[in-house]
Amino acid sequence: MSSTNPLNRLFFKLLIGFWLCSSLTIALVLILPIIMQSQDRAPIEKHLQQVLQTVAKDIQQSPDILTTDKLYKLQRQHSRHDKPLRVYLVNDDGQVINSRKVPRSLRQFLLMAEDAKQPISHQFRNELIFGPLTFSVNQQTFQVYGRVPANHPRPWFFYFSENKLLTASIAILFSGLLCGLLAWHLGKPLNSLKRSANAIAKGDLSHRVDKTTVSRSDEMGQLAMTFNSMADSIEAMVTNQQRLMGDISHELRTPLTRLKLSLALARKKGQDSTELTRIEYETNQLDDLIGELLTLSRVTLNASEIKIHAELSETLSQVLDDAEFEAEQQQKILEIDIDEHLAFEHYPKPLCRAIENVLRNAIRYATQHVHIGAIEEGKNIVIQIKDDGKGIDEQELEAIFRPFYRPDNARDRNSGGWGLGLAITQAAIQVHKGSIEAKNAQPSGLLIKITLPQRH
Repeated sequence: MSSTNPLNRLFFKLLIGFWLCSSLTIALVLILPIIMQSQDRAPIEKHLQQVLQTVAKDIQQSPDILTTDKLYKLQRQHSRHDKPLRVYLVNDDGQVINSRKVPRSLRQFLLMAEDAKQPISHQFRNELIFGPLTFSVNQQTFQVYGRVPANHPRPWFFYFSENKLLTASIAILFSGLLCGLLAWHLGKPLNSLKRSANAIAKGDLSHRVDKTTVSRSDEMGQLAMTFNSMADSIEAMVTNQQRLMGDISHELRTPLTRLKLSLALARKKGQDSTELTRIEYETNQLDDLIGELLTLSRVTLNASEIKIHAELSETLSQVLDDAEFEAEQQQKILEIDIDEHLAFEHYPKPLCRAIENVLRNAIRYATQHVHIGAIEEGKNIVIQIKDDGKGIDEQELEAIFRPFYRPDNARDRNSGGWGLGLAITQAAIQVHKGSIEAKNAQPSGLLIKITLPQRH
């Protein structure tokens, strides 16, 4: 297998994926306050700086303002008509001396200004606060701050700073989205491998992993290539086995024909005995068995068969006529419920053989009634064959489709057959990319359900 770039390995993809997911989430959470700070704490505009300077100059020129009632009126003296301005004086102890009620936003700004070490302006939700400007009066140091209503639209990320729960929820959602994309990237090829494995397990040996998965340069692509190689080998071995079985069965016909000819010559010469009768019986049994093996091989290999689009009732007409006749001979009733207009693409001979095998079994083991029906369900054709016999043990329902398998309570050699009929049926259904299942019916009997896609 060719070497690949180490960075294409699944280990590095997982590492980088989860590392990026966690790093981006953490970075967004940490960067948000920094961005907010850069947006919030801006330099004071020139005209606002002039306002603070004017207030400081007025106090320095009239120091008695600090000891009279004029101090509480100071914050309204510099108001503008369009934007009412409020000014606040802070002494060395950090107390606001010209307002009995200090706004909460101003208290927050005092802490910001102390950390900033320089005059700044901060945009709150509905107001702008700026300052401080430091000045001295009578050997005392004071700071003046300004506060003005400002309904300017704030940047969108300010909304997250005021809604911590929403911010945490978005961070969790964002990380979940990134992890989901990574899981999808890794899960898609695994699902493709799973579908291919299931298809091969159900008998569709031609199914392969899609080219998109195979073309990946990581371990998933290598696994897909290995899987397809394994599937090629399995298909080749099974095909060779079926072809070998067919060839051997065909070659056995020649000595078997000679044996029958020898028996016929012996009878013609008047040589007859119990032993010859037994040999003739076993020869006929062997001939039938070889015929069944050849049929199973041909159906499995789907040799020389052409798919056609035809009505189901037309394809099965001869099979249903023969089944009705056989049921009458055994004093049983066969009910047929198939829509004459139900048509789809199928292989006529394998499908006829499949339905014939199931019908003959149903008639053989039915007590009185056998029912066959076909309906259209979505994109599939569903055929159901039900009898009112004894049914089969639950643990044997899946095994009855294996070659040479015969349930102990339903079949023995005296009843005829070698356990190849339902195996041929299953092979024919798999050729159609369909499925077949058996289950016990209520109150008694066996139900065989065949599902065939209308197009495959």
